[in-house]
Amino acid sequence: MKVAVIGGTGFVGFHLVRHLIAAGHLPRLLVRPGSEGKIERIADCEIVHGHVGDSATLTDCLAGADAVIYLIGILREFPARGITFEALQHQGVVDTIAAAQATGVGRFLLMSANGIRADGTPYQCTKYQAELALKASVLRWTIFRPSVIFGDPQGRMEFCSQLKKDIIDSPLPAPLFFKGLLPTGAGTFELAPVSVEDVAKAFVIALAEPRTESQTYSLCGPQRYTWKAILSTIAAASGKTKLMAPAPALAVQAVAGVFDRYSWFPISRDQIQMLMEGNVCTENDSFARLGLTPTPFGVDQLQYL
Repeated sequence: MKVAVIGGTGFVGFHLVRHLIAAGHLPRLLVRPGSEGKIERIADCEIVHGHVGDSATLTDCLAGADAVIYLIGILREFPARGITFEALQHQGVVDTIAAAQATGVGRFLLMSANGIRADGTPYQCTKYQAELALKASVLRWTIFRPSVIFGDPQGRMEFCSQLKKDIIDSPLPAPLFFKGLLPTGAGTFELAPVSVEDVAKAFVIALAEPRTESQTYSLCGPQRYTWKAILSTIAAASGKTKLMAPAPALAVQAVAGVFDRYSWFPISRDQIQMLMEGNVCTENDSFARLGLTPTPFGVDQLQYL
């Protein structure tokens, strides 16, 4: 099967392309000029050069494909550089849907995100709107909503390696965020990290099994961990111990409000808000529905750090 992949040079895309090739599929990647070096097995892929914002390029990428996978997602936007949630997480999906319909590609797999909602942050809202657009189309769709994803980053941005760089390796105490004025429950909000390998496997399974059509799968790891436990695990995997201290979320958000427009500042206001909301699956049967056993999160799985 020839599979057009939009976002195939990113963190999830790198691992997904490996799994697509191993399953006998031919990935057809939309690649920005100059990013060819990010492709591990370029000889086993077809390459279309261009940008997701160019409708003609999208049409070229999807022409002759049997399915399309849309992976593009960003955690922060920088409008001055043309990097926005609306352009990449919503309009890009809308344009790819149009290209799929124009070229006769009937199958569309979308990577969304766990915890999205209509009244959330711009990240959450644009992911939500993209889902609505896909569900309203005539395409045979499948949507995946992963929690925070961990795994070997291969030089790309990844949840645990980013926390190691910004928090564990910092000389400052690790922040245990809390709401309000009193540090009650500092760092106790929960996340359910999911392995990038498991996410990639889920996409490959969906391509082969019609029962996954018109289905949404929330992909969370098998256990919930507090923010404090996640930081402790990353520190241990890095061969370190880490001092931690309560940090009022409102104060940190106020500082981020001044500096998060700059890429050197490690976190945005909205990222803090979404962290504090937690990220776990209310119904954690998606892997069972797919016939997969999710990988646990732990020191043994973080050797790449």
